[in-house]
Amino acid sequence: MTAYISTRGNFPPVSASTAIKVGMVPAGGLFVPGEIPVISEKQLLALTKYDYISTAMEIIAPFLDDFSADELQECLQPAYLDNNFYHPLVAPVCSLSNSLHIMELWHGPTAAFKDLALQVMPFFLTRSAAKMPDRKEIVILVATSGDTGKAALEGFKNVPGTKIIVFYPYRGVSRIQELQMTTTDGDNTYVVAVIGNFDDCQNAVKDIFADRFFNQTLAEKGFELSSANSINWGRLVPQIVYYFWAYTRLLAKKVILPGEKINFVVPTGNFGNILAGWYAGKMGLPVHKLICASNENKVLTDFFQTGFYNRNREFRQTSSPSMDILISSNLERFLFEITDHDTGKITRWMTDLQEKGVFQVDDATRKLMGEVISAGFAREEETMDAIREAFDSHRYIMDPHTAVGYWVYEDYCRKSGDKTVTVLNATANPCKFGSSVLEALRGRGYLQGKDEFTILHQLEELDGISLHPGLRDLEQKPVLHRTVCEKKEIRGLVERILEK
Repeated sequence: MTAYISTRGNFPPVSASTAIKVGMVPAGGLFVPGEIPVISEKQLLALTKYDYISTAMEIIAPFLDDFSADELQECLQPAYLDNNFYHPLVAPVCSLSNSLHIMELWHGPTAAFKDLALQVMPFFLTRSAAKMPDRKEIVILVATSGDTGKAALEGFKNVPGTKIIVFYPYRGVSRIQELQMTTTDGDNTYVVAVIGNFDDCQNAVKDIFADRFFNQTLAEKGFELSSANSINWGRLVPQIVYYFWAYTRLLAKKVILPGEKINFVVPTGNFGNILAGWYAGKMGLPVHKLICASNENKVLTDFFQTGFYNRNREFRQTSSPSMDILISSNLERFLFEITDHDTGKITRWMTDLQEKGVFQVDDATRKLMGEVISAGFAREEETMDAIREAFDSHRYIMDPHTAVGYWVYEDYCRKSGDKTVTVLNATANPCKFGSSVLEALRGRGYLQGKDEFTILHQLEELDGISLHPGLRDLEQKPVLHRTVCEKKEIRGLVERILEK
């Protein structure tokens, strides 16, 4: 059975179910599989004939080997049915050119890529909890920079035996993202705006997880904490699936030959999405380069180019708010893997990051990082240019996060001359960020006097695109969550919510 171990060597190995139920290592650190399963070339070719659910079964089963095949099927089947995803292929791959292809990850209920993981994760979590001898009510704590919050709320609302509390930066997400969260119904959902940025939300949640006394107090009251952020392995493992899915779609279309390596461009802030691609490569997917795309909060770009991680910098609010992040939690897993599970280094680097806001890897680690990952960033004006260029050249409308990836990819090609077939992860429906998209396409000043929902409908008319069902009539739904707090008040707020 696959054992899950701590990136900091401070916790005994656990089963997949325990890793998912607990979420984050209680003493600090993240769970990772002790061994990474391998998919053979024969299996990879067979996947070209599979649908999305069957592909997910094949990729996820080796990681969750304490789930029976029936249990896994019972998790995946309801998660990816037609009433959850509005495209029959779940994550269709379309072509902009012979070398660049777009994987649309936004056809789920909240119009963002997080749905691919967060529609199935509640099933994983409740199944995992049922395997444990002492069953408590599970409290899901979520820090979100925009999209994870709504996707988690949709996944967990009204799930028996759970409560979910989502924290987002006050005035740090788009109006549509905010309304998606604050209009969520469900008798177990709580949404809180935090005066601060995403890192403030994430750090507060991490501190709560790491506080053993607080966790013990909650346990005595019948509660147990878990997470729906990508720090939870149950959230990360479903994301590995769509990398195999994209590759096998290109194989099926004869765009690539068996064994041919491809690139993936991944807009990322917390490093979970791109880390899933790295795990896919370690499993045997023919990956040439993972291109890490950042916005002006380019802490990852600087890190991969210099080996020096420094979160002590100006935080910028951008048109791609889900990437407005200065502490990339999943980087810890990546560094643990490429240093051959060197817990001493990881503990030292993560302690430095927490206490000083900086850490620096050694030259050998930096070299290993660069072998598979290339990093770049896009400024705000470049992001707007990319939206306009993609529309003018390909009649394809991108949201700002995907446009960051598009710009970084074009810049990568100019500098490297790399002509490898590439898949760009499209992480959100463009209508979620209609103001930015329409301003990019129509010019500054065009938005004056228009509210976000007028803009949304104008964008819908622009090129005959249909409004995503998850965004339809959003402005007419009642706001059910209005709580705003300071970051220092988060812990007390959690206690008060659980006393209700």
